Amino acid sequence: MTVTIERNSDIAVIAIDNPPVNALSHAVRQDLWNAAETLDTDPSVRAVVLICEGRTFIAGADVNEFGKPPMPPHLPDLVARIETATKPWIAAIHGSALGGGLEVALGCRFRVAVPSASVGLPEVLLGIVPGAGGSVRLPRLIGPALATEMVTTGTSVAAPKARSQGLIDAVVEGDLEKGAIDFARAAADQSLPLPLRQRSVPVVDPSFWETTSKAVASRAKREDAPLRALACVRKAAEADFDTAMAFERQTFLELRGSPQAAALRHVFFAERSAPRPPELAGIEPRPIRSAAVIGGGTMGAGIAAALRDAGLPVTLVERDEVAVERGLSNLRSIFESSVKRGRITFETAAERLSGIIGTTDYGLLARTDIVIEAVFEDLDVKREVFGKLSTACHCDAVLATNTSYLDPEQIAAGIKHPERFVGLHFFSPAHVMKLLEIVPTAQTTPATLATGFALARMLKKIPVRAGICNGFIGNRILKVTRAQAERLLLSGATPQAVDTAMRAFGLPMGPFEAQDLGGLDIAAFQRRAARARGETPFAPIADRLCTLERFGQKSGGGWYDYAKGERTPQPSEIVASIIAEEARETSQQEWDEARIIDCIALPMVNEAAKILHEKVALRAGDIDLVEIHGYGFPRWRGGLMHYAEERGLAGVVAALETLAAEDLAEPPSDLLRRSAEGGRFVSRD
Repeated sequence: MTVTIERNSDIAVIAIDNPPVNALSHAVRQDLWNAAETLDTDPSVRAVVLICEGRTFIAGADVNEFGKPPMPPHLPDLVARIETATKPWIAAIHGSALGGGLEVALGCRFRVAVPSASVGLPEVLLGIVPGAGGSVRLPRLIGPALATEMVTTGTSVAAPKARSQGLIDAVVEGDLEKGAIDFARAAADQSLPLPLRQRSVPVVDPSFWETTSKAVASRAKREDAPLRALACVRKAAEADFDTAMAFERQTFLELRGSPQAAALRHVFFAERSAPRPPELAGIEPRPIRSAAVIGGGTMGAGIAAALRDAGLPVTLVERDEVAVERGLSNLRSIFESSVKRGRITFETAAERLSGIIGTTDYGLLARTDIVIEAVFEDLDVKREVFGKLSTACHCDAVLATNTSYLDPEQIAAGIKHPERFVGLHFFSPAHVMKLLEIVPTAQTTPATLATGFALARMLKKIPVRAGICNGFIGNRILKVTRAQAERLLLSGATPQAVDTAMRAFGLPMGPFEAQDLGGLDIAAFQRRAARARGETPFAPIADRLCTLERFGQKSGGGWYDYAKGERTPQPSEIVASIIAEEARETSQQEWDEARIIDCIALPMVNEAAKILHEKVALRAGDIDLVEIHGYGFPRWRGGLMHYAEERGLAGVVAALETLAAEDLAEPPSDLLRRSAEGGRFVSRD
């Protein structure tokens, strides 16, 4: 049974047990409906407590039913049935009450929760709106302003804050079931509040909707669901309950089949499976109880902060005492910034700093479970570090390198017990960015690889296994992005036109703006290393800018000019002159927005297909996660590979052939051509 009923004197307790997250499957909905029917006719019951077993309250719809025809009782009908029950229902919340879970709780007359619980309506994150009255009942409970914030952003609210907003009626310290029963018994002795369907929405200032609409549109950019969700809340405020419910349901059904919803569902499932890839099923990771970071620069400090955020004690190792103090200062700045932004308290920051030991002594790492090297991107420097770690650490300690481009096989050459070595490519700032590329060598054992994924789960990051090649998955595609952007400049486009087009496509920044922000000198260093390996990177204009020490915002000029103290990019006559000189022998074209996007995005797809063919990435969805979480590819497009599939791979191949004929891109790869036959990316034979 997924739902059971027990009686505590005059209080009935309904318990849902549908692991892992008590999702609202058809069986759960039917059992709850039957329970409501049964308890309505039981004269011995005065009130009903709805509680869940396991780690959480109802966490939403059953993802296994996504895309399938819904079966009655439908969720809106179930919520209405609970709301109109003759006995008051009390939702007892622990863990998370999300989506349909919160909608069920809103159908209950009261809501109580443990302090650690949270509630939310995250439907917009899946490209839809609440479909069972969430946008209609919530403004009747907490007002349209707070309801709009929750419904249009999809963010959750912790129980104490929800209590202050009126969303939760009581926070229960101690045993939740006992506290809920006591609350139910006391409530049954008082006059009951009206069901939410019978309440009105508080009136707001006439300008509220216009102002809020502009704010939501700005935040949502080209996502449809947030503005549609706002329309649902507004309808709830301006129409009667039944009309608002019909509007919400119609909006939900329209969005459920939309391309954006399909893309966001794709990302949801990819993210859901990423922390536990099927090839590591049954493999036990090594225990992680302590960690160390070698190098306290920007990347090392960020990694150390992420480790402390996860509760791990950290040892920070540097080459001398001055560097140790600098590394600790970098960490202090990270935590102080988090305090200023209201993310953590001053006390939490102090506690996290106290869990870090700074030292120059590798001998302190003898009992450390995982050590992450984050020193300068130089092979000899890194190999020297691992020579020391190989001797200092116990043989079961996982040794990891944070490298963006270097070959982990070469870094690990000669270390003791190479089976415990793995690449962990963090993205800067490491305490913020969610992507973690995990790069095994030929000698990395499955247990070591599984430990990398276990660490990602601890750090709440999105892990993707990447094979060894120059740039792994993300930076290899990034090189194509930048090369294509320069080809556009040589062919008649301007930096402003390229950046504007890619922002319109959905990227947070265009490729030239992004380079100016990060620094052109970083990529220039990588190109020098590539040339030393005999490669011929394509960056004729960027190389000339670096020769002039135009490294971006930090030098006052890069692809754009910047006024002193300003970050607003301004067109540069110097850059225009260099482009004109480099483009003298290149045919000039007129570039519109769509063609600019194709000239950048489609060669990225082609390179990604090669990555898939070479098994540098095992799944197309892994590439999507890398692009979304590492490089800002629009989530609502589903990632690079999903975008290409939805656009049509045959059309992608045809467009690439046209670009190749104009010497603006490489021809379509064999895997891309073969995948176009079936419309979906296929794995290598």
